[in-house]
Amino acid sequence: MSSFKNILYFQAGLGILANMSLLCFYIFIILGHRPKPTDLISCQLTFIHILMFLTGGDLFLTNIFESLNIDNDFKCKATFYISRVMRGLSICTTCLLSVFQAVTISPSTSSLAKFKQKLKKYMIHVFFCIWSFSLSYSSSRIFYVRGFTNVSETNQMQVTKSCTLLRMSSIIRVFIFTMTTSRDVFLVGVMLSTSAYMVIILCRHQRRYKHLHSIRHLRASPEKRATQTILLLVVFFVVMYWVDFIISFTSVLLWIYDPVVLSVQKFVVYAYPTISPFVQISSDNRITNVLKLMHSKHYQSFVKK
Repeated sequence: MSSFKNILYFQAGLGILANMSLLCFYIFIILGHRPKPTDLISCQLTFIHILMFLTGGDLFLTNIFESLNIDNDFKCKATFYISRVMRGLSICTTCLLSVFQAVTISPSTSSLAKFKQKLKKYMIHVFFCIWSFSLSYSSSRIFYVRGFTNVSETNQMQVTKSCTLLRMSSIIRVFIFTMTTSRDVFLVGVMLSTSAYMVIILCRHQRRYKHLHSIRHLRASPEKRATQTILLLVVFFVVMYWVDFIISFTSVLLWIYDPVVLSVQKFVVYAYPTISPFVQISSDNRITNVLKLMHSKHYQSFVKK
């Protein structure tokens, strides 16, 4: 278990470092240059992933609370609530990113084309609605989390080293499960639908203009590269989400969280926020050009010495 925990710490450290680097780049682009329409969404998603790592499980924020001698019950409620909000925001923002890119690449004859300017205009309003919904949606779960008392009770299930989940009544459990599943199935369905739509648009575009452009030019298209990146992120997110969902559903249904299963679930939950910044960095020419420029300057200064 200790070796697996070290893997989780390494995963969290790598994820925070990558997301912090990406966040700094997006802030630099948004404040100092002309950003792409998706940059603001990606910037928010990166910030959400950083908070996910900081509030997840028995990682950084819980250790900070322990050093400050904060009440264990408050610590558990705070970390559980923030982590739930961030996970909800992650799926909502990923869905928004997929929808926005689908609208962006839609042809002018499409019914989605009329939403291009509206999405840009009301982007801040969309962010406000997503955050308000996520903050209010996860508030009810606070009442069923408390600090671990190291007492064997049948009405509580240990979910982290210091936190337990209280047993809910059948009605409340079914209600929360139904609401959560309905929200997630709807958002995942939207992501898969927009992804399928983008694949169709890309295939049509490639067939239509293949006689006018070389394959190399098609591959180098910034619009196509951005779409492929978002498609990759969406597919990876959906796979990791459903693995996490199966583990959570089975654990709550059986009312037991095995430490090994819990560690595997944490690894699955943080796989997407760990991999996604590397996918975005490697596929964004603006970032790779900056890295190449920094490398060349460093090499030149090294040669001069």
